[in-house]
Amino acid sequence: MFSNLSMPFFLFLVLSLIHLLTPFPSFDQLPYASGPLDYRYYDQSCPNLQMIVKYGVWTAFKNDNRMAASLLRLHFHDCFVNGCDASILLDDTLDFKGEKNALPNLNSIRGYEVIDSIKADVEEACPSTVSCADTLALAAREAVVLAGGPYWYVPLGRRDGLNASQQAVNDQLPSPLESLQAITAKFTSKGLDIKDVVVLSGAHTLGFAQCFTFKRRLFDFKGSGKPDPTLDTSALPKLQGLCPNKDASNRNLVSLDSTTFEFDNLYYTNILDNSGVLESDQALLGDPKTAAMVNSYSTNSYLFNSDFGASMVKMGNIGVITGENGQIRKTCGSVN
Repeated sequence: MFSNLSMPFFLFLVLSLIHLLTPFPSFDQLPYASGPLDYRYYDQSCPNLQMIVKYGVWTAFKNDNRMAASLLRLHFHDCFVNGCDASILLDDTLDFKGEKNALPNLNSIRGYEVIDSIKADVEEACPSTVSCADTLALAAREAVVLAGGPYWYVPLGRRDGLNASQQAVNDQLPSPLESLQAITAKFTSKGLDIKDVVVLSGAHTLGFAQCFTFKRRLFDFKGSGKPDPTLDTSALPKLQGLCPNKDASNRNLVSLDSTTFEFDNLYYTNILDNSGVLESDQALLGDPKTAAMVNSYSTNSYLFNSDFGASMVKMGNIGVITGENGQIRKTCGSVN
């Protein structure tokens, strides 16, 4: 395990050097407001936490480069359902049906075992100290960095929830089939705004979508019997080939942009070219405010990276449990 330095010693030295050479700014230099959380929450109680998480995510990523998108999505799906409390990691019990088997998560959300493995290493180094919610927030940041995206400081101090709700997933999580107005309403209900909609949608620069999430655009858009007229005609035949109009293709995977494993701003260029895969992505061009932001991010990757970090911190503050509430779970799949 980590505390015995079972990782290759040269890797430990490299990660240690990176950790030491990354300056931690003073409080007045930190770029984003942290709300009830604290950027240096574990400085004394678990000083190697961020390096442990970094190594765990790196290990998963080198074996499966889809994992960057998966861990980022796992954090998003957790925070949007009753707050960032690691409820998505809870298994079903006699008292509740958890979130793992809700329709938007079933056969879709991945990375549970990665968080479990990282949490086990954290528990060995710092028993009963670090929450699963904080572990997940840090893992999402490290996943983005490994994929070539921005680094942001993650405020910490979340505690874990004691229950989960399958129905809450269906009620609260934005759907790629919803209108921009409906999606924006779900964001604002969480304390986010329309800018966060555009910025966090940029997470679709990574990963894949299953065909069932957008197939109606290809064959029968809104009951018309025809493809979505906003979809680029040159992209249509390729997508129809990857997602034939048969139920058997519903779970097929399609890249959300051509740089599937790289965190970049190409997502926004695709939208401007009318080749965004999901309806919810392409809908960003249908509103003057969001369209202007899409255009701006398509030409300025630095601005996108900066704003993405800020929006991730805002999202990471949704409904957090702090103080004496909740608990620090020893294993993420069950309460203590």
